[in-house]
Amino acid sequence: MSQPTTQPEKPQAKEQVIQLYQGAKRIHPKMAKGRFANLRIFMIIATQLFFYGMPWLMWHGRQAVWFDIPGRHFYIFSLVLEPADLLYLTGLLVISAFGLFWWTTIAGRLWCGYSCPQTVYTEIMLWIDHLVEGDRNKRLKLDKEPWNARKIRIKAIKYLLIFIVCAWTGISFVGWFVPIREFVPAVFNGTASGVALGTAIFYGFVTWLFGHIMRQQVCFYMCPYARFQSAMFDHDTLIISYDAERGEPRGARKKNAVPKEGEKPLGDCINCTACVQVCPTGIDIRDGLQYQCIGCAACIDACDEIMDKMGYQRGLIRYTTEAVLKKEYTDADIKKRLLRPKVVGYGGVLLVAIIGLLVGIATRQTMQIDVIKDRGVMVRENKGMLENAYNLSISNASENTQIVTATVSGFDDIRLTGLPENGISVKGGDIVKVPVQVATQPEYADKGSHPILFTFKYREEGQPEDKAREIKEKAIFIGE
Repeated sequence: MSQPTTQPEKPQAKEQVIQLYQGAKRIHPKMAKGRFANLRIFMIIATQLFFYGMPWLMWHGRQAVWFDIPGRHFYIFSLVLEPADLLYLTGLLVISAFGLFWWTTIAGRLWCGYSCPQTVYTEIMLWIDHLVEGDRNKRLKLDKEPWNARKIRIKAIKYLLIFIVCAWTGISFVGWFVPIREFVPAVFNGTASGVALGTAIFYGFVTWLFGHIMRQQVCFYMCPYARFQSAMFDHDTLIISYDAERGEPRGARKKNAVPKEGEKPLGDCINCTACVQVCPTGIDIRDGLQYQCIGCAACIDACDEIMDKMGYQRGLIRYTTEAVLKKEYTDADIKKRLLRPKVVGYGGVLLVAIIGLLVGIATRQTMQIDVIKDRGVMVRENKGMLENAYNLSISNASENTQIVTATVSGFDDIRLTGLPENGISVKGGDIVKVPVQVATQPEYADKGSHPILFTFKYREEGQPEDKAREIKEKAIFIGE
């Protein structure tokens, strides 16, 4: 007699909610202390002194660095650039790009960790968090508390400080484009222009949004640099790394603890998670190189502190290269790997761009002159001569008054009128329009177009004529 067979139970279907968007978890990093934390503080102070302080620096009676967009002049100490000098701005961008490529190839994301505005303002906001709410554990506890008078008071003080920082950041940003010594009083007496005030509010809002609200989300999802940096990395690039061979197997223990007989000895990592607690992006560097790592080295400081307490050698987490971890060479030999093709290539392009920019600025003409044919008067006869009319646009790109004289050539008998015999005086930063006439004998200019050449000489007021610089401009003379 056969026994009835039992059907295996079907596994119960599990329900799972899949969200297309997962909110970011608020990270409350612990304040790191150590040599790299001190270096980061120094860099933040230095960059912010430059950003906040430079608009207040005066030079020859005006703002030392002033990007006067309405006036179409960019003042950088004694250098005055105009829209026609856009080439130099392009050169500056090329230098910045290749400088970043070059430095990233050598030392990884040092820019992100120490000088990037996103890192700097996130760090400033964390300082405020720490100052008002306390260290990591107190902030975590405060967030879990229900709203009460104490929590409201603490949060109000924190947001007041954040508002002051963001507001002053917005005002300082606008101060690079309008005279800040006029703009700040205008903000407080209500006479500031709407555009300038709106720009300051917007920049202050972005500072609050990126620095306090979004924080590491900007690095994860908005910054393209984190995505393409791997193209510049190689095995010899300096990165923050966990020495797994030395640290594993990890495990908690007391200082000077000795493994029991038959017990497998542990590595140097005591699994205290101090490196995770100080990370501003919340990653565990022991999981290997990750694009979320901004290279701030807070984990190095935290780990070194623990190693000191345990009596172990520092450097379980350190700046090193993949090749060192693979024992291809030692930490002491890292400097010998600097002269490799990628570094030399980026460095060569960077050097050429810097030299080209410096030479270009040193030899640039401080006077811009355009010769524009008067289309309303193609050709006319005046006292038996054929005459064409032109308009000269003379732009003085220096801060000093300059004297401009001109001659014209192209025919055996050709005359220029309209400019004073001793030249025209153009004040620093001014743009003047001057109508001039060029005349020649009818037998030299038959029907059609004839090339002629304007030669301008300019010099600073008070300088001898032999110090004058020369500009040549081609033009067309219309014959009868």
